[in-house]
Amino acid sequence: MVIDMQEERLDTVERLEQFLEGTAGVAPRVQGGEAQRQDHVRRVLSRLRYSQLSRRDKGVVVRYLEHTSGSSRQHLVRLIGRFVARTPLGQRRAPVAGFYRRYTDADVRLLAQTDALHDTPSGLAAKHLFERAWQVYGDVRYERLAGISVAHLYNLRATPRYQDVRVNWTATRAGKGTAIGVRRAPRPEGRAGFIRIDSVHQGDQDGAKGVYHINAVDCVTQWEVVLTCQKISEAYRNGPPCTV
Repeated sequence: MVIDMQEERLDTVERLEQFLEGTAGVAPRVQGGEAQRQDHVRRVLSRLRYSQLSRRDKGVVVRYLEHTSGSSRQHLVRLIGRFVARTPLGQRRAPVAGFYRRYTDADVRLLAQTDALHDTPSGLAAKHLFERAWQVYGDVRYERLAGISVAHLYNLRATPRYQDVRVNWTATRAGKGTAIGVRRAPRPEGRAGFIRIDSVHQGDQDGAKGVYHINAVDCVTQWEVVLTCQKISEAYRNGPPCTV
């Protein structure tokens, strides 16, 4: 039902109570959308001087507004709170999602390039490099990075953009040369001399090939040797590996 009456006559809490008793079982509603309902709430609160009412009378006003506006009690409580705080009842603009981004993709690429030139220095050393490039040599590219904190520098190093520029992962390819071992599970039967060997490629960085770590363990005695070689190839079998 649309309210079609001189609603301004309901200017006391007693008249509101009489109205609620007389419209029991009927659900009158303010015509219009949310803006009209908010205007109705504002007019009623202003006319009855809501802030000066007792707790009991405030409850009557809330029941009246709930009855006539069609809004939920929770929504009315929010609107009344804004009215008491003397702020607009209309919906406030939603905050912008996320945070202000200070360092651009160009800054991250510059960080990666600088790390590549200096073999990834520590965060503090990198910060000094940025400060020197900007303050001493006037390189405007380092203006923002010169003010970066050491902690956030490591955050930028962990970003996908930095990893795309700096790290190049290549899967290990199977060799096609002469077999240098037998690939099968050992069956020592309690005898020493059966060795299980595992190899791990360290990975490539900045275009340089990484080394291979070889772990050899005797299946019975558990005696272990860990070595490093440049490549897993027959050509390097006589070379002096570095013990890790």
